[in-house]
Amino acid sequence: MSGTSAALEPPADAVKPVRHPDAPAPGELLGAHYEHCFGCGGGQAHGLHLETRVGDGVSVTAEFTVREAHQGAPGLAHGGILAAALDETLGSLNWLLRTVAVTGRLETDFVRPVPVGATLYLEAEVTAVARRKIYSRAAGRIGGPDGPLAVRAEALFVEVAVEHFVQHGREEEIRAAMSDPDQIRRARAFEVNP
Repeated sequence: MSGTSAALEPPADAVKPVRHPDAPAPGELLGAHYEHCFGCGGGQAHGLHLETRVGDGVSVTAEFTVREAHQGAPGLAHGGILAAALDETLGSLNWLLRTVAVTGRLETDFVRPVPVGATLYLEAEVTAVARRKIYSRAAGRIGGPDGPLAVRAEALFVEVAVEHFVQHGREEEIRAAMSDPDQIRRARAFEVNP
């Protein structure tokens, strides 16, 4: 990434990320963390419907196909949609650490246009952890892991308590998510939203 800000440079005391022993296995599809999430949820008609798969170490891959509803310029993906795809992919890394975290900073480089109908293949990894801060990076390629680079990002996520969502979210959605009888779905609902 060119010109990375100092805020995205891990401090000298940062440590290498360690995958949580209860994290999903490599190759496993993560599924939506919340049904109404614009990035991964099936409950959003015009959402990205991102499909994220666990990689080795603290990494994931994800794919989404750019649809007409995702256009900015005629026939091309909107830059905000591409940034959302990167943010969603980077945020899913926190599930491998079993940490509830929110996006603190996301710096994105747009390298080439992504046409409607193209499938964007994303790869992301956690690069360092320093106390509550999680440093990560991602890249998106058109058509597959060896396709042309289209977008890349570096991010800083900050660990928060679930109370963050209770205090700032809409009460009816919070109540519904917290009453889900599925313990894993209940925990994942609060995984990546700012």
